[in-house]
Amino acid sequence: MSQSPEIAAGGAPGAERGSLRAGHATGSLTYVFLVTLVAALGGLLFGYDTGVINGAIGPLKTHFQLDARQEGWATACALLGCALGAGGAGALSDWFGRKKVLILSAVLFFVSAVGTAIPQTLATFIFYRILGGLGVGAASITSPMYIAEISPARIRGRMVSVNQFAIVTGFLVVYFVNYFIDLQGDAAWNARVGWRWMFGSEALPALVLLILSFVVPESPRWLTKKGREREAMNILSRVNGTTYARAELAEIKEALAHESGSLRQLLAPGMRIVLVIGIVLAVLQQVTGINVFLYFGTEIFKKMGSETNAALLQNIVVGAVNLSFTIVAIWTVDRLGRKPLMVIGSAGMGICLLAMGLAAYTEAMGLWMLLFILGYIACFALSVGPVTWVILSEVFPTRIRGRAMAIATVCLWVANYLVSQTFPMMNDDKSWLAQTFHRAFPFWLYGASCVILLVFVRRFVPETKGKTLEEIERHWTR
Repeated sequence: MSQSPEIAAGGAPGAERGSLRAGHATGSLTYVFLVTLVAALGGLLFGYDTGVINGAIGPLKTHFQLDARQEGWATACALLGCALGAGGAGALSDWFGRKKVLILSAVLFFVSAVGTAIPQTLATFIFYRILGGLGVGAASITSPMYIAEISPARIRGRMVSVNQFAIVTGFLVVYFVNYFIDLQGDAAWNARVGWRWMFGSEALPALVLLILSFVVPESPRWLTKKGREREAMNILSRVNGTTYARAELAEIKEALAHESGSLRQLLAPGMRIVLVIGIVLAVLQQVTGINVFLYFGTEIFKKMGSETNAALLQNIVVGAVNLSFTIVAIWTVDRLGRKPLMVIGSAGMGICLLAMGLAAYTEAMGLWMLLFILGYIACFALSVGPVTWVILSEVFPTRIRGRAMAIATVCLWVANYLVSQTFPMMNDDKSWLAQTFHRAFPFWLYGASCVILLVFVRRFVPETKGKTLEEIERHWTR
């Protein structure tokens, strides 16, 4: 966020050091990191809540005797809640603050965890899954936006990527949890009781987020917008020092002075393209098929010939690869930039999906298919996964950032719902597509989306590496 060389290097002139507490003269990146970790717990629960279905859908399908359409609905219903949560959370975060929406998300996660563990009917289960989806949708906007607004520009990409790291950590943790719960009994036990423990296990991390959300500060940009400049100044000083805080506060106030706070502003000349880029990136992140593997991985591996327990172990490998390459993304996003990572990742994903389709079409399943899936996951985790959220958290003006992110994120969750609802039907052995293309069609469809993503990024997405949020905004207004 800071512009001057001495501030960017982390220094502050000695004359400034007496104006606030000594600890605020130079700031503390440790403070930024700790606050980011708390906010990223929302991301962890995002991954945990949406990933738990991966191991639970098989026993749940047996328990409620679901067909392919109902299986898709039981998986995808939470995503409609995500879309609703994202749509409401943007406005709520602009009105009441980012912190309060994080607290609300934690409450929704906790209630959903308990509710999905005890239902006697499918309708009750669906209700609580949608409720959890509301929490996921709210967290998917609020966590990266909050982190972006509190982080210095030179490390903002890495800090926002921590949220993606937390998301994939949530997936990996729940894959382990599902695996160990599955070991506690046979298939009949898991169909009767095991899946309930899988969903109920989310209550513990939800409670941790709820408690810790009360101790983090509010976003300094939101505080400035509400006229609470002294509080904003104090937080910014703790982030990177007094000189940084004064320069950054002046930039924030200047940006706010030119913003109307209305969504109409996004439709003004020079700003429409921002909204279009945000929506298209959000949709393309999903229609490249990532959540097919994160939600239905166990069922895909079972169709490849694995037993349930082996399929759950393969899911853990997928989660580990996802986590490992997300770490690579965190350390490269502020070095290589957003755009190069997106281009490399979308190209790699497309190649792996083409290979998956060929393997499925020729029925050459097994090890090759697993390797192609892991390659695809690695490319996504290196680029499209974390970098899309970084870009979405950066490109919108401060005053309407919450509502603008809401529009893009609602579109993301709707796209996710469509992919998750349709995949079981396309992959069903009785379907015409599966019989004609030997289950290759979905992979080729998602691969075509990767080609579109690559072309779109090269043509329309600007590089935002190292720029303050206010500089990015001025780029669009020019």
